[in-house]
Amino acid sequence: MDDPILTIDEREAINTGRWFSSLSPSLRHDILRCAYVKRFKDGGLIAARGDPPEEWIACAKGAVRVSSTSISGKQITLTYVEPGIWFGDVAIFDGDRRTHDAYAHGDTTILCVAKADFRKILGLHTELYEAMLRLHARRIRQLFGLVEDLNTLPLRSRLAKQLLHLVRSYGIPSLSHGTEMRIGLQLAQEELAQLLGASRQRVNQELKAMEREDIIRIEPGGLVVCDREALLRIAESDS
Repeated sequence: MDDPILTIDEREAINTGRWFSSLSPSLRHDILRCAYVKRFKDGGLIAARGDPPEEWIACAKGAVRVSSTSISGKQITLTYVEPGIWFGDVAIFDGDRRTHDAYAHGDTTILCVAKADFRKILGLHTELYEAMLRLHARRIRQLFGLVEDLNTLPLRSRLAKQLLHLVRSYGIPSLSHGTEMRIGLQLAQEELAQLLGASRQRVNQELKAMEREDIIRIEPGGLVVCDREALLRIAESDS
């Protein structure tokens, strides 16, 4: 179908994604023409480790929590896929099975392209090969950046960087305070700690310190960023 059944906001999230919006109109049209929509409630399993790669996926609403399970059986969150981001193509290219679990975080909408259709589009649009190379190169840069931050930056700086990323992806302007931004993605401190490779206790200490400095505010509904400039200064500091 030419127009997947997405809401206006979901369609905008897909069409304005940094990578997808860089594609030619004809390629975007062919991708959307064969795409189909799936909706999940919070915690719904989207893909499981070991599954054969049957779909190329984009997040259109909510978030996709990518996780693994430790030897002791504990689930560890590795990342959250935000609206506008495509994923699941690596397993299609190399033919191997999925390496991680993917769950809906909150009410989540995904857009899917079947593996057979993905390969057909590759055959019709050589442009997509170069576009996928750019996408993979960006992922590698991000991965190296995360490894570098983990080994060179203190937890306070890494936390500030993560909060700034969440504000960019899920920030909701405050109606009562023009400069404040509420992070719309609901994360428990344990989940935030896993993203940072730290303990929940240490992350809680850093959050409380930032709250005392009026940089953030911790509310029952989530985190509110009160001073983005201060977060930027912390993120750029290596001490």
